Amino acid sequence: MSAQEESADTREPSSQVGAGAPNIARMYDYWLGGKDNFAADRQSAEEIVKISDGKVLRGVRLNRAFLGRAVRAAAETGVRQFLDLGSGLPTQENVHEVAGPGARVVYVDYDPVVASHAHAILAKSASVGFVQADLRKPAEILGHSVVRELIDFSEPVAFMFVSVLHFVDDADDPHGIVARFRDAVVPGSHLILSHLSRDGFPQKMAQTEQVYQGASARLGARTRTEILGFFDGFELAEPGLVGPTEWRPGDGPPSTEKFAGLVGMGVKL
Repeated sequence: MSAQEESADTREPSSQVGAGAPNIARMYDYWLGGKDNFAADRQSAEEIVKISDGKVLRGVRLNRAFLGRAVRAAAETGVRQFLDLGSGLPTQENVHEVAGPGARVVYVDYDPVVASHAHAILAKSASVGFVQADLRKPAEILGHSVVRELIDFSEPVAFMFVSVLHFVDDADDPHGIVARFRDAVVPGSHLILSHLSRDGFPQKMAQTEQVYQGASARLGARTRTEILGFFDGFELAEPGLVGPTEWRPGDGPPSTEKFAGLVGMGVKL
């Protein structure tokens, strides 16, 4: 087994990881039009499609597009190292594909479903690695041999929590987790983050959280103020913490469509 294929934590994150229970990575894959999902995933995913009046389908695509734009923006500042925490299943526009030649990328996820796919897809790349580990254990990730092999912490790093922290319970101190990674990187490093907010759609978010009760991880949306707290120690890049249609959309008329998710990028001071 190569260094890029080592695992820091091989335990299953939940007893509900088989085909009989919905898996959050496979649900996301289904919304993105992928084929790596089962009937239980599709059933729960469709429930959320109905609750959101179909907005979740556009929302996940906009979230993926934000990740791509943010990675490009970080790369344009000279960042060539990326740590994708809670990466999910490999799909289109992966970080290493967007960041371009010469970038070094480590994907981290604790889900064995994700790990099996990632190892098969990424094993041939010397500049890309995968670590099966729990992001709630930053010390294990930061000290892992794959991370240490590919990431030079004396240089700026972009680390990302894209659509993952709303699956981390308050009892696990998600703000402390982000702070631990922040403290491990040098000034000029970037935090790329997207998170579900309950502010605009409280009833629908409560219904959505109920669907996730039987999934491989529970969902917990947060307020805008709580999400802003993840950027402590960072300067928010323009246009700040906004909806996915508002974050550097490029050419074309601005969209007024509202989504439950908020996105942003910060630069460590």
